[in-house]
Parts: sequence; C-alpha cells; structure tokens
Amino acid sequence: MGNTILAILEQREGKLKKSAFEAASVAAKLAKDLNLNVQAVAIGSEISNLDEVAKYGVGNITHFKNDSLANYSSSAYTAVVTEFAREISADYLVFANTSFGKDLAPRVSVKLDAGCLFDCVKLEVSSGEVIATRPIYAGKALMDAKLKSAVKVFTIRPNVFKPVEESVTVEISTKDVDAPDTSTKVVEFKKAEGKLDVAEADIIVSGGRGLKTPEDFKMVEELADALGAAVGASRAVVDAGWRPHREQVGQTGKTVSPSLYVACGISGAIQHLAGMSSSKYIVAINKDKDAPIFGVADYGIAGDVFEILPELTEAIKSLN
Repeated sequence: MGNTILAILEQREGKLKKSAFEAASVAAKLAKDLNLNVQAVAIGSEISNLDEVAKYGVGNITHFKNDSLANYSSSAYTAVVTEFAREISADYLVFANTSFGKDLAPRVSVKLDAGCLFDCVKLEVSSGEVIATRPIYAGKALMDAKLKSAVKVFTIRPNVFKPVEESVTVEISTKDVDAPDTSTKVVEFKKAEGKLDVAEADIIVSGGRGLKTPEDFKMVEELADALGAAVGASRAVVDAGWRPHREQVGQTGKTVSPSLYVACGISGAIQHLAGMSSSKYIVAINKDKDAPIFGVADYGIAGDVFEILPELTEAIKSLN
C-alpha cells in the first residue's frame, strides 16, 4: 500500500483543460481528508499552464514529455500512467469523466488490477474510505458505492466538482519518454472555431425535433450567442444529420452539468434526460405540456418554440 492520490490531467493542444483543474482539486481534497500525499501527472509535448494546477492544492506535478505525445495515444498514455502509478505506489487515481478519461481510466484500471467507478457526482470520505455517488438507471437514481480493491480509480463528472482554490508551492518535474508506443493515437482534432464545448460549458441551449428543420436551429444558435452559451442537440436531430455529434447531449452523447440548461423543442426521452438532468437549473420550452422534459425542469414554458425563442433572445439582448 502506498500513501498517494494521483490526479491525471488532460491537455489539449498544449494547454490543460478545465476538467484537469477539477480532477486536481478533487484529488487534493481527498488527500487532505485521508491524510495522504497528492500528485498530478500530465502527458504531452509543451504544456503552457501546468503551474496553474498549484492554485488548486496540487504542487507536485510530473510532466511526461515527447513530441509524439502532443495528441492522445491510448497505448502510450496507458503505459505512462500505469508505470508512474506503480512507481509512486498510488492508492487512488482521479480522472475527469471526459472522452479522454472514459477511454484511459478503464485501460489503466485493468493494468493496475484496480476497481473503477465512473461518472461520480460526489466523493466523500467516511471512516477512512471513499464513498462515491454516481447515477444509475439512466440518471433516475443515485447509488453510493465503495471499492474494495487495493488501488481505486474514479472518474468525476465535468462541471459538478467546482475547483476550489488553495494555492501551494509548485514543483514541476519533466521526464522524457523514449520511444513511446503510439500504435494507437489521435491524428488530429477538428473543431468549430469559436464554439464552446458542451461538456465544459456553464450555459447550454439545446434543440430537438420540435424545431422541425435544420435551418430553424438558427434560433437556438442566436439564443446561445446572446447568453454566451454552447449549442447542444438531442440524439434525434444528430441522427437526422441536422447537427454534428460533438453537440449531442444524452446517454449516447455527452453528459453535461451546466449551471443553466435550456431545452428547446425537446420532449425529454430518457436517454436525453440521463445526459443533462444534473444541470443546476433547467428551462424547458415545449408546446406539449405533458412532455417528460417538464418533469425535470425548474422552469417550464408550454408554448410554441417558434414564437418564444425569438422573443426570449431579444429580451436577453436588451439586458446586455
């Protein structure tokens, strides 16, 4: 048994993502509650903001560096994280439940013979053990669980664990990775310039089949622009080819937890609710007053989305 909690930091294009600071903050809190050491590991080429991790309670950071690791490689990243976790005898590993974490965490868990709990929305220490709370049954219930394995792996839902600032002295160690196994790797990222990622956005405006045509999604985009929000979509419109898959919210898309989620013309199929029901505030706009989306909404407008969205957008613009 070791005495260390390890946060695995995700970077994209040489910069740590917001979810990396959430993972670091969670690891730091668990370390304090369990009276353990905390470290963080990042993999890539040049990473410009590694020192920012120290603002969230983690000062011991190891950067495994190689130009061929600038983009994610499941084979190489698994080998690096596994070897380092063994080297420092890590008891706990914390990943963000992003596409990166959902792919890497199970691979590392198998190598370490560790138990793994995904998509945790709460991690608390009780009697010296970490109790994880995670959604089950497509988000209809929450389950408390604990791992019995010697090494324990957790992935945390983005935007649920807000990073808590607690500055510490930073010490960054850089280690070169010789001939990494890049038999599997991401070749390139393609993204819509200027558009927010729904997985990390604090406000999301989503549209569904109630908008009738892909051209009518312009109303959703205009409201999102007025709010400074990301644009989301239901599975139905993504399957129909109206919107790209990167915008899909739901069980087969991205799980989101923004402060504000505005559902426009979305009926609220269980798969969609599973991906957004943990939002802090939910506003639903639908002409069917009996639509399931109203069952989870904090505020509901039963009316024609084609009439309501333009007026709502203008009202928001008038406040700016």
